[in-house]
Amino acid sequence: MTINEDLQKLLDILPQDLRQVLESHPQRDSLVEVVLDLGRSPEARFPNQAEYLSETPVTQAQIDDCIQRIGTFSGDNRAGIELTLHRISAIRNRSGRIIGLTCRVGRAVFGTIGMIRDLVETGKSILMLGRPGVGKTTALREIARVLADDFHKRVVIIDTSNEIAGDGDVPHPAIGRARRMQVAQPELQHQVMIEAVENHMPEVIVIDEIGTELEALAARTIAERGVQLVGTAHGNQIENLIKNPTLSDLVGGIQAVTLGDDEARRRGSQKTVLERKAPPTFEIAVEMLERQRWVVHESVADTVDTLLRGRQPSPQTRTVDEQGKVAVTRQLSVVNGRGGQVSPRAESFPPARPTNGWRSSGQMVALPPLSLERERTTGRSEFDRLLDESFNYPESIEVKTSRHAGPNGEDLPLHIYPYGVSRHQLEQVIGVLTLPVVLTKDIDTADAILALRSHVKNHAKLRQMAKVRHVPIHIIKSSTIPQITRGLRRLLNIEDPEMTDDRELQLFLHGGSDDEMDALEEARLAVEQIVIPKGQPVELLPRSSKVRKMQHELVEHYRLKSDSFGEEPNRRLRIYPA
Repeated sequence: MTINEDLQKLLDILPQDLRQVLESHPQRDSLVEVVLDLGRSPEARFPNQAEYLSETPVTQAQIDDCIQRIGTFSGDNRAGIELTLHRISAIRNRSGRIIGLTCRVGRAVFGTIGMIRDLVETGKSILMLGRPGVGKTTALREIARVLADDFHKRVVIIDTSNEIAGDGDVPHPAIGRARRMQVAQPELQHQVMIEAVENHMPEVIVIDEIGTELEALAARTIAERGVQLVGTAHGNQIENLIKNPTLSDLVGGIQAVTLGDDEARRRGSQKTVLERKAPPTFEIAVEMLERQRWVVHESVADTVDTLLRGRQPSPQTRTVDEQGKVAVTRQLSVVNGRGGQVSPRAESFPPARPTNGWRSSGQMVALPPLSLERERTTGRSEFDRLLDESFNYPESIEVKTSRHAGPNGEDLPLHIYPYGVSRHQLEQVIGVLTLPVVLTKDIDTADAILALRSHVKNHAKLRQMAKVRHVPIHIIKSSTIPQITRGLRRLLNIEDPEMTDDRELQLFLHGGSDDEMDALEEARLAVEQIVIPKGQPVELLPRSSKVRKMQHELVEHYRLKSDSFGEEPNRRLRIYPA
């Protein structure tokens, strides 16, 4: 529902001939703004078109007459009409004289946030993004009213230009029970934000147009005090904020990090990568593409991490039809940002990196020049280069829909030559976790070698054969289920899960008895409920040597340490925190 009853107050400040044209205009109720520029024809703008109101150019006398009816312009060259939501913005010449006016219609639209009402209820901080004119301020005003009136929260609006709650000392009824704090000068907005938290005990702070680093820092300070934030920022998408050094802190900020050799190999990436610096100030982001189509990122942290790793997120797209019915769809991820949709089978594995692999060219590829040399010759910092690489991908590489590629460019399934590793355990891990791996006895057909560290160290012939055939050797420390699982995941560029699922527990059973299953379940619960969350060591019940070995393997899977102590038959496991 849209309230238009105060439109006449905006028309009253216009010259009489223009006012008469607009009052009888068929699209009067959908008017967006009126533009008056010195020496040009006056223009009226509507959602889908613009038209001239007169062929006579605007004179300085007409502009001065309008200014007298408006009042004083603030430091950001904006003025308003008391008890309305209309905004008048001025354009000045070099001497400070006003030579142009933009008279924008402000409307209170109830029901605007129907698409994201469930997100507003969660109490999480929400960031609205979108181009000018898409309705960010209108949505912000409605969110403030809903939180104050429907959810009975203490809401304070930081109204820098009096655009959310209207001009004058009495706020517009459209914000409901929410309170409004005005800002004397735009550059003091961050101070008023902090003052609101310290003086007025709000549960929700509403901010329009976060645009400076000080305001971004103030927003983080407010969020860390447990206050829900609802705000807008300059930018169409989250990628715009990541690339904006002034506002990147709103989504957690980014920094260059140097990885260790093992971690870089596990990720299949360079040693220097971009990582999120801190938790995002806003937990949810809404990209307002159109008035009736919004893209929702339910976890800004996950979206930023996904983008920095060169992948595309899968946000929700929410639309509303003429009857007010909201439709929610999930966007499919694209492969490396090049437009190919991920097939159902491919979704269980990370998308392939854009590389031809070690074996495709038959030779080792030289490393790129040192980052310092590149920075000296191109004038671009290593940080900027990494940031560009996170979003830009070569267009010349074709996307295969029928076959999948491994971390080094090989077609899946990956052919692995095991050396010194239990073939039975390998087949068990591959079968239970359904990994796209085939074991081969011929090193010439292998894409990689999985070997024990002790065997490779004492076997120069194996290293020579791998070097001649350009087959990479991946090393594991021992032939145990956790080490084999980790090695295969590293080969396939699959990240270790935070928690062990039921499928992985089957790896440690070896077709065991009920007693063995109970012992493993006891160890798993001890790790996940006490050792990891509370950081405390735990002693398990006495078990046989065979069962203790299985428990040791399970603990190793969590990358924790354990010892056996005591005398038989009371010998038992003690698990230590990391």
